[in-house]
Amino acid sequence: MTDELLEAARTRPDAGVLGQFSSLHDWRRQVADLYAAIRSMPGREGWEHWRSTRDRLFREHVQSPLPPERRTRFRGIDCFPYDPALRFDVGLRSVAGREAIDISLGEDEAVRLVPFALTDGLAAQLGKELTLYWITGYGGGVFLPFGDLTNHDETYPAGRYLLDTIKSADLGTNDDGRLILDFNFAYFPSCAHSVAWVCPLSPAENRLPTAIRGGERNPPPTG
Repeated sequence: MTDELLEAARTRPDAGVLGQFSSLHDWRRQVADLYAAIRSMPGREGWEHWRSTRDRLFREHVQSPLPPERRTRFRGIDCFPYDPALRFDVGLRSVAGREAIDISLGEDEAVRLVPFALTDGLAAQLGKELTLYWITGYGGGVFLPFGDLTNHDETYPAGRYLLDTIKSADLGTNDDGRLILDFNFAYFPSCAHSVAWVCPLSPAENRLPTAIRGGERNPPPTG
């Protein structure tokens, strides 16, 4: 979506591009404020705030990933019930030397993911550890996508995100410096909500051999 704004800025300087970039700036600021607030709250309280704030942004904000025609009938993002057992404080182990992964974003665009750490503290309950990636480019950021056995029937087929620090999705660390990973905050990439978005999806190496029933899920079937 940002690439479309850049192209509009280049070819149609009078097409309301200032408003589009300003609204995207406001969206990013509100998401950053949301995660900053969550980091100072207990798990369930933070999760409830996360849900209510995201519902408002999806319903009201001009940069919502929902197409405009869906916003008027939007009733909230579907999530699994909160499960405190899905919150982990993990250590990190270096994976220096592993090859980077290039993921296509269409139209000759790609994002490069550099593996830099492996979690230490998930395998006993979730069956394996997960790889953290650094997204290259100006500034960069930590990225933790994952797949699990809920994909397709219960959650987005291509997986979900847990960390994306470029977008400020980050629950921080505990007092001992261990990384907080709370799967109750797992969310769909924007491309799950609209074909207008193209998103990097989870590499196969980050697919968990268990079902993670926490975080965003598919709407329940109707009829």
